[in-house]
Amino acid sequence: MLLREVEYARPATVEEAVSLLATYDGARPLAGGQTLVNVMKARAAAPDVLVDLADLDELRAIGFSSDGLLEIGSMVTYAQLISSSEVEVARPILADVAATIGDVQVRNRGTVGGNVCVSDPTNHLPPLLMALDATFTIRGESGERTVPADEFFLGVYMTAVAEGELLTKIGVPPSSGAGDGFAGLTIGKHGTYIVNAAATISGDSTRVALGCVGAIPVRATAMEERLAGSDFSDASVRAAAAGLGASLDPPSDVHGSADFRRHLAEVSAVRAVRQAAERRKGL
Repeated sequence: MLLREVEYARPATVEEAVSLLATYDGARPLAGGQTLVNVMKARAAAPDVLVDLADLDELRAIGFSSDGLLEIGSMVTYAQLISSSEVEVARPILADVAATIGDVQVRNRGTVGGNVCVSDPTNHLPPLLMALDATFTIRGESGERTVPADEFFLGVYMTAVAEGELLTKIGVPPSSGAGDGFAGLTIGKHGTYIVNAAATISGDSTRVALGCVGAIPVRATAMEERLAGSDFSDASVRAAAAGLGASLDPPSDVHGSADFRRHLAEVSAVRAVRQAAERRKGL
């Protein structure tokens, strides 16, 4: 299906992009276009103005903040994550997961900011960034604000980025001895997930986030509490995950029933935590 008529702008600066987004009520930022263009073709979205971010090189940077956070610009592609030496040093799980997204074309065009701002429940990065305790920097005409991952995702296709605002970067704490894991079941080798889970173990603290079991990633807080002081053996992790599925209310669809997703959530959480424990041990 052809796109409906839409106005197009290609700002040269982030300030100009924010101004355009704030000026036009129907404006939408265009990053890699891997989701938005297809949604527009299906007439499920019809923005009045597309604000193309392609020329904003400052949003394509990967580096470190003054306090040591790994900073990832919102226009960084999955391919950049995979090849980044900064990511390899600070948080290699990001590259590992990015390498499983789609195919080569998608990884070359798709962006981190687009992935999280779409807030599709089947996406890879939202539960991972929640488990890593990431922060999101959002810029509007009134200035910048930083939102923690636990408060960023609000619903399907809904995030803390309001109309007239722009996600500029994502901050991820460096591993500093932490171990990270990611597991789940996809539809095909490089398909979307039916259920996924991300975990990070740092000191005595464990964070576990589940994807595809609700409108937004779900923290497995009861499991996290049971893992306090754990030896992270297979038996102890399975015991901590027991009953996790019963606390969830996932959807049923052609790819799996709600009960199947509850089962997968427990299995994926155990695998992600065990992987995180093994990686911490190997550091």
